[in-house]
Amino acid sequence: QVQLVESGGGLVQAGGSLRLSCAASGRTFSTYAMGWFRQAPGKEREFVAAISLNGDGTRYADSVKGRFTISRDNAKNTLYLQMNSLNPEDTAVYLCAGRPEWNTGRAFSSLNDYNYWGQGTQVTVSS
Repeated sequence: QVQLVESGGGLVQAGGSLRLSCAASGRTFSTYAMGWFRQAPGKEREFVAAISLNGDGTRYADSVKGRFTISRDNAKNTLYLQMNSLNPEDTAVYLCAGRPEWNTGRAFSSLNDYNYWGQGTQVTVSS
């Protein structure tokens, strides 16, 4: 089992950048495929980005491709999301998620693929 805690959210102007972090408890972070999702008020939770166990496999939503970068540091038990060129449509609560996995290169984009979720961190982009 793993516990996930996000940080790094905040208020930023359009065109700005933020880096989100997701700290995982336990010593098995390297055996979890990880992902970022977001949920805006009144909207369903949606996929943002995902990364495989070893970082070789990544997937992105079309809406963030080229602007966001997902990465992980297994030695630090931490997942990251670098967000550049932010716009007001990126405003949401961002949540990290994890699932135990054996396939080192596979990244998962469906909510139902994940077993563990953090509480989220708010990102607000002003115009």
